[in-house]
Amino acid sequence: MPAADPTPLWVVLGYMSLLIGLGLVTKRLFRGTASDYFVAERSIGPFLLLMSVFGTTMTAFALVGSTGKAYDSGIGVYGLMASSSALVHSLVFFLIGMKMWAIGKRYGYVTQIQYFRARFDSNGLGWLLFPILVALVIPYLLIGLLGAGSVMRGVTVGMFPETFAGIPNPRGEGMLFAGAVPPWVTGLVVCGVVLFYIFLGGLRGAAWANAMQTIVFMITGVVAFYLISDKLGGLEAATQKVVDGSPEHLSRKGKIGHLQFLTYGFVPLSVGMFPHLFQHWLTAKNAKTFRLSVIFHPLFIMIVWVPCILIGIWAAGTGVTAPGGNSNAVLAKMVGATLQQPLVTGILTAGILAAIMSSLDSQFVCLGTMFTHDIVVHAFGKERFDDKTKVMMGRGFICAVVAVTYLLTFFPPPHIFDLAVWCFSGFASLFPLVFASIYWKRVTKPGAYACILTTAATWGWFFYDGLVRPSLAGEKQDGDYLVLGAMPVTFIFAASAAALVLVSLATKPPREDVVERYFVS
Repeated sequence: MPAADPTPLWVVLGYMSLLIGLGLVTKRLFRGTASDYFVAERSIGPFLLLMSVFGTTMTAFALVGSTGKAYDSGIGVYGLMASSSALVHSLVFFLIGMKMWAIGKRYGYVTQIQYFRARFDSNGLGWLLFPILVALVIPYLLIGLLGAGSVMRGVTVGMFPETFAGIPNPRGEGMLFAGAVPPWVTGLVVCGVVLFYIFLGGLRGAAWANAMQTIVFMITGVVAFYLISDKLGGLEAATQKVVDGSPEHLSRKGKIGHLQFLTYGFVPLSVGMFPHLFQHWLTAKNAKTFRLSVIFHPLFIMIVWVPCILIGIWAAGTGVTAPGGNSNAVLAKMVGATLQQPLVTGILTAGILAAIMSSLDSQFVCLGTMFTHDIVVHAFGKERFDDKTKVMMGRGFICAVVAVTYLLTFFPPPHIFDLAVWCFSGFASLFPLVFASIYWKRVTKPGAYACILTTAATWGWFFYDGLVRPSLAGEKQDGDYLVLGAMPVTFIFAASAAALVLVSLATKPPREDVVERYFVS
């Protein structure tokens, strides 16, 4: 059997070359200072902030994961995350983002942990938060690498029949690779390219790359939607296929319960505690810079999520089989099998990878920033290190985290969407901490500790019971992991908020001079 047309792969490699070129351009803009590397000298304007903030929140979860989840659970997936995220994200940008920018600018903060240490007058709070935030970001990184691997595997099936021959799927559902580029190769390339341009340009390089990649994946997403719907006979014909072949995918509730649907609303609160988003907020030139993000973020979510969700349910209605039983690869399968135009498939695949990489870069820089400022510089004093050394330390820690994340890709969970929800649930459950620190003068240091520890303990238990234990036992879970019909984040968030409030009220109020620093008009 002849090898499949390699044109899509060449297009993707061409796109990677463009990103490398962009890295060389942003290197010329890099001023060589730690402040420029970590927060772009707080000089990012409205358009670049909108593109970078939106790009870093739309990862494989939004494209690959949402399509796969819609394929499994139906159109209700849009309501689960897209509609609630559209409203909640903008509200958080307004209530939290603008406040954090103003405080960060006033006191020169670069990371969340710097803020929380000063706000609660506690050195130990930072040592507690750092490993928790890193542990929650790593699954986020893993989502990106897994999504990129799934997409490339789906698009390149049959291109390398001798180099990557088919091997039995350990799940017993078909063959792995089957002449496709395996995920471990894709992961190496994606990590290498992203590391290249952020090493050269820092957060400014990430912001520029995010802007370009956001434009690319939004345009390609709309184009893919139009082309696929056209091949299926138009919107009405494509939807009719779902009505005839899998009507439950179009029902109001589908496979999603009412309480589950309602409690998903807690998950988008995670953006208030994303450390990489916090860092992007700090790059804003002034408060007016946030206007575009607050106004256009909901519209952009609709533009990205609607096509992905509909492609997922169309795949179910037209009888598309998930490659290897893995719904993460459904988007790539629909693009390749439906269009059957190698050049177009390559362009659309590049757009999908753009969405994935636009999140990875910001997260990489964020982790390096936290390690440099919250661990090394905080422990030994900033006078001990010059700007060049600080940048090198950040880069070194980034490489270590990327290596760990890459190794984890060899033990993938079945669904990117579900892993993302677990990750977001952890961040969302810490939202009471950041909200109270801004709007409640009575919150105390013990209350903050109680909030963090309660979140870590409850999230850890549910995560083990819902994902780790079934995986170790080889159990195949049907549907989402729920507690009394609700999302686990409901109980984690409630426990976190209760611990914060009750312990704060039961302990001595914070010093007035510390509190007043953060409640000046």
